[in-house]
Amino acid sequence: MIYRFRVVLDNDTKEDIFRDIEIRKTDSLEDLHNVITQSFGFDGSEMASFYLSDNDWNQGEEISLFDVSEGGSDIQLMNETNIDSSVSESSTKLIYVYDFLSMWTFLVELAEVVEEAQGTDYPNLLFVHGQVPSEAPEKTFEAEKNEDIFDEFSDGYDINDFNQQDFDENWN
Repeated sequence: MIYRFRVVLDNDTKEDIFRDIEIRKTDSLEDLHNVITQSFGFDGSEMASFYLSDNDWNQGEEISLFDVSEGGSDIQLMNETNIDSSVSESSTKLIYVYDFLSMWTFLVELAEVVEEAQGTDYPNLLFVHGQVPSEAPEKTFEAEKNEDIFDEFSDGYDINDFNQQDFDENWN
């Protein structure tokens, strides 16, 4: 069986940037990693990980390209993990992060399961849409969106205004 994935660059721009990829369900996640990096124009030499995901794109268990842990941890590796053990028709989503310094983040979703086509080499790049930017899109995390909540508390005091505080600043 062949899995067809849509791999979307997670960015805040108006333009969608994605690739449609076909790969055998019995291939490894390292094979999927290789076709993703090639289809987006990366050399594939940076650290990368897949993360299992739920329907709301919450990041779950990590499946890493390399074991960088110190001492016998039970980290899952891409080359030891078949695609069909991580993705199924009931659990269709993965998050893929490439280059942990730049944090290229991709949303990977199983779109369809089809029969293998005679004469087709797999993995197969089906469709390309959008230009990859020269730098990874910046991410805004939930904590950053709500940074200003720490500037003022519900009691009306501004923590940065020392004149409002009820203490002698020269107590020492």
